[in-house]
Amino acid sequence: MTKIQDRYLKELKTYCWENSFTPEPTRAERLAHFAELVAQKNQQMNLISKRDTDSIIEKHVFISAFITKYIPEKSTKYLDIGTGGGFPGIPIAIMRPDLRGVLADSTGKKIGAVQEFIDKLKLSNVVAENSRVESDDFKEKYANTFDLVVSRSTVPLIILFRYSLPLIKEKAYLLVMKGGDLTDEFKKAETKYKAHIKKSTIYELAYKPTNLRNKKGKKLVLLELQK
Repeated sequence: MTKIQDRYLKELKTYCWENSFTPEPTRAERLAHFAELVAQKNQQMNLISKRDTDSIIEKHVFISAFITKYIPEKSTKYLDIGTGGGFPGIPIAIMRPDLRGVLADSTGKKIGAVQEFIDKLKLSNVVAENSRVESDDFKEKYANTFDLVVSRSTVPLIILFRYSLPLIKEKAYLLVMKGGDLTDEFKKAETKYKAHIKKSTIYELAYKPTNLRNKKGKKLVLLELQK
C-alpha cells in the first residue's frame, strides 16, 4: 500500500468509525485505492473539482459508500446516471459485490477513466457505458432492466424520472444525492410523475465530525417507483 493510500485509508476509517459504519477491511482498502486512482487521474483531467482533491474521502468516497446503508434490500441491479469519475457507482460496487451495476456517462474521457478504475480495482460486478441514458440505443439495450437507479449528478429530479422510467423494472427505487432546498424541484417531479411514486423519503445526510446537524445541506432522496 502506498503512503497516500494509507493516509486515505486512515481518514476513511475515522469517518466510518465516527458514524458507526463498518466496511469490511478489504472493502475499505479498495475504497482507499479508488481514492488514490481518482486523485492521480484528476491531475490529467477534471473528474472532481480541483479544490476537492484534499477532501476526496469526505466529499466523494466516504459519502458514496455511506449511502449503501440506504439501498433497499431487494435491489439486484443498479444504474448510475452521470457517473462522472465513478461516483457513487464504484463505491457501491465495492461495498455491495452482490449487486450488478451499469455506470453511464456521455463524456468519453470520463468513462475511459472509470473503465480504467474498474480494471485496476478488479471489479467484476460493474460495467462502464459511454452513452446518454436517454438515447434510443441505451433504452433498447437496457429496457426494463434496473430495480435501482442512483445518481449524484446535478440533473433535476424531473429529468431523472424521465430517464429512469423506460429502464426500470415494474417496481424500482430511485436513490439520488442532492444539496440545498429541494422543495420546488421535488414538487415539479411529483406533479408530473405522481402516478409512478409509491413512496418518497428525504434523508438528511448528516455525519460526524465535519457535517454535524447537516450544516452542509446534503440530502438523499429515496423514491419507490412503479411503472
